[in-house]
Amino acid sequence: MRIVRFAAQSKIKYGILEGDNTIRGFRVSPFARFKGSVSSFKFDGGIYQLKDVKLLAPCVPSKIVALGLNYRQHAEETKMTLPLVPLIFLKPSTAVIGPDDEIVLPRDSSRVDYEGELGIVMGRKAKDVPKDRVKEYILGYTCVNDVSERHVQKADGQWTRAKGYDTFAPIGPWIETEIDPNDLKLETYLNGELRQSARTSELIFGLDETVSFISGVMTLLPGDIIATGTPSGIGKMNPGDVVEVRIEGIGTLRNFVAAQG
Repeated sequence: MRIVRFAAQSKIKYGILEGDNTIRGFRVSPFARFKGSVSSFKFDGGIYQLKDVKLLAPCVPSKIVALGLNYRQHAEETKMTLPLVPLIFLKPSTAVIGPDDEIVLPRDSSRVDYEGELGIVMGRKAKDVPKDRVKEYILGYTCVNDVSERHVQKADGQWTRAKGYDTFAPIGPWIETEIDPNDLKLETYLNGELRQSARTSELIFGLDETVSFISGVMTLLPGDIIATGTPSGIGKMNPGDVVEVRIEGIGTLRNFVAAQG
């Protein structure tokens, strides 16, 4: 099931994408009814054509919890030591944009990189979740681009400013609920050229371990996103570029790059 959030007729709604073109609207947000299964979702009778709506970020997270250095080759390319436990940081909700939206480069930026990642979408409130029960709390999976300003990241010594600018968290194009996320191909393309390629089976900290660990630190709320880390191949984006994060079984998150102002 592909859950979408979209704007149609001046209203914002949730629904499912059936096939490639048709959306069936939900009565309420899927996060209001999720109890560990999507079987309880109810439809409102509305039918929409994908070409007639604007796809938005598929959820409105209270926070994005992201992992650093969760692929060995990425740690090697950045010359950083592998963490002993998941290395987590936060991106603000104000950084979120949706598919086909613009990533806006700050005026004072020197190098802004793409980072294609698999995103976990939490379906219900989660605190101190054991690893063997993690799947009961996950609604589905999506594509994330953890956009990062490298010079600010190095200058600050911590990552909040570098990764927290407005538009630095593209998410989408939808939430896929019916995949096994543990061995998916993840690719990032810049202007049609392949720049990153890995499989989620290469993650240092797996998905169940990651969710359990984070929920032991902070309460995860419905709609929160966990960005699970980026593989090697990070690189600079420039105004006019098109960046695409493609994940097997989910789809393609495409965004355009623009200069501020």
